Amino acid sequence: MGTRDSQQQEGHPFGTAAQPSSARDAVNEMIEAGLLDGVMDTVDRGGLALTGQGGFLPELVKAVLERGLQTEMADHLGYDKGDPAGRGSPNSRNGASGKTISTEVGEVDLEVPRDRAGSFEPRLVPKGSRRAGGLDEIIISLYAGGMTVRDIQHHLQRTYGTELSHETISKITDTVLEEVTAWQSRPLEEIYPIIYLDALVVKVRDGHQVRNRSAHIAVGVDLDGVKHVLGIWIQASEGAKFWAGVCAELRNRGVKDVLIVCCDGLPGLPEAIEATWPSSTVQTCTVHLIRAAMRFVSYQDRKKVAAALKPIYTAPTAQAAETALLEFAESDLGRKYPAAVRTWENAWERFIPFLEFPPEVRKIIYTTNSIESLNYQLRKIIKNRGHFPSDDAVIKLLWLAIRDIEDKRARQRDKQRGLPTHQRNAPARLVEGATVHGWKQALGALALHFPDRLDPYLN
Repeated sequence: MGTRDSQQQEGHPFGTAAQPSSARDAVNEMIEAGLLDGVMDTVDRGGLALTGQGGFLPELVKAVLERGLQTEMADHLGYDKGDPAGRGSPNSRNGASGKTISTEVGEVDLEVPRDRAGSFEPRLVPKGSRRAGGLDEIIISLYAGGMTVRDIQHHLQRTYGTELSHETISKITDTVLEEVTAWQSRPLEEIYPIIYLDALVVKVRDGHQVRNRSAHIAVGVDLDGVKHVLGIWIQASEGAKFWAGVCAELRNRGVKDVLIVCCDGLPGLPEAIEATWPSSTVQTCTVHLIRAAMRFVSYQDRKKVAAALKPIYTAPTAQAAETALLEFAESDLGRKYPAAVRTWENAWERFIPFLEFPPEVRKIIYTTNSIESLNYQLRKIIKNRGHFPSDDAVIKLLWLAIRDIEDKRARQRDKQRGLPTHQRNAPARLVEGATVHGWKQALGALALHFPDRLDPYLN
């Protein structure tokens, strides 16, 4: 048995090779053995720092990494240092080279072993690497949380004593671009009964100017009622040309049919939808329509106008809704706020498809809240940014933010798994993977309304 194997079997506090313990168990064993008591006493007296240059944690990381590198070298050569079995070997140790890496606890100076043949390729700290793997994840997480590259730079310096250049941090965040590109081009389902579209306004540098652009996010509901973010598109050009490109992309990714697209009267979208999926229904979001009409109403009259508008969008038929709109237009409130009336009249053709559906479907397409709740979270993340350097930077941040939000919620749910229901308060999925409430009844109603288009997928 070699030296390394003997060390692993002699009651080492980190467990044995045969019975590996978790990190938490290993730490608990060290605490119970009193191995940390002296260290923490010295820290409490101010004689030792935990992090930063010369701190306890960087030195501990250094010791662990260097021991791991020596183990890798022994595996590479086939014998331990000082082992007689290595005599006459065609390759041998050749000292070490110094290397400084950035870690979550600060910068660490390592002695990386070398061999005479120059064939040693360490896996623990690869050649050319100047950062421990966990630091990249921290940087990407901070970026996804809305911090700018400069903010991250200051945070790492202040918290970990690690200095990374602006270019290095940008390169680290850019490592996810391939993953983003793959996500943006992934295959989709053949049919989505409902797609919601909404937009965020972002500032993007265009040459020497900073311009407002719309970042459109599409959320599709599949046949199981599960919501998925289908893609993110930055609107660089106005109108039909832009939406024709979006619809063509969705079609090329496998979407053969969409029953209903719920949106906010986006210019050029209805024409693009009808050109790509001729039988699809473009539905103006009723809540957006109400809000648009309310822009012209003074604060003291808002409740009255809202009550007067309700008979329009709760009407059983299009004819009944038209009668309700006419009654509102001829009322005192309608004459006082003619612009509110015109808002409904201008959107009428895109509103009335809503009235063809039963209550189970109306509840789902009444509003784009499913995507607005996501956009609310994303706005909090992008509000601290002055502008983005490119469209790709916008898509990268929004994708990372969506992933980060869903991961945080999943971790909170995992922590409360197994607790009684009344003790669970972790948030549900925000969008990705969430199930539409009442979807079974809504799908049944949609199947009756669109039998020829849904039957092939349901049977």
